[in-house]
Amino acid sequence: MIALPLAGLLLGAAGPQDRLANFRERVLATHNAERVRIGVPPLVWSDALASNASQYAVHLSRLPVLEHDASLDVEGENLWRGTKGAYSPEDMVTLWIDERRVFVNKPFPEVSTTGDIEDVGHYTQLIWRSTALVGCAVADAGEDEVMVCRYMEGGNVMTEMTY
Repeated sequence: MIALPLAGLLLGAAGPQDRLANFRERVLATHNAERVRIGVPPLVWSDALASNASQYAVHLSRLPVLEHDASLDVEGENLWRGTKGAYSPEDMVTLWIDERRVFVNKPFPEVSTTGDIEDVGHYTQLIWRSTALVGCAVADAGEDEVMVCRYMEGGNVMTEMTY
C-alpha cells in the first residue's frame, strides 16, 4: 500500500498523483482558511501526526469500511474515503467543512441543528479552538483512496465549546 504523509513525496511517475502535489501545504491551507474565517488560530503541520495518520490510512485501505482508531487517547481524527483520482486534497477537507451548514456553536455534543453529532463531528474537530497541530496522509485503497487526519489536541470534548 502507498501512503502520502508529507509534501514532496512522489508516488510514482507524473500523472494522477500530480493532483496530490504539495499535499501537506494544500491540506493545511484548506484547514486554516476555515479556521481563520471563524476566528480561531491556524493549525501547524506535525510530521509525527502525519506519520501516525499514514500508518492508520494504510490499515484502513485494507478494510471495506472506515472505522476510527479505538486506541487514540488525546489525538483527534477525521477519516475520509472516496473514488481514487476524483478528489483533490482541498476537496477531501472541504467535504468536512461542508458540515458547517448544520453546525451550531454550543457545548459539545449540542452542536448540530439535526441533533446528530455525526452530521458535524468532522467539522467540529477541524475548527476546535484548542487544537494546534494537524498531520494527514492518503493511502491507496484499490478503487478508492483513504485520507486520515490526526489532530493534537483532539476536539469534540463533551460539554466544551467548539470555539
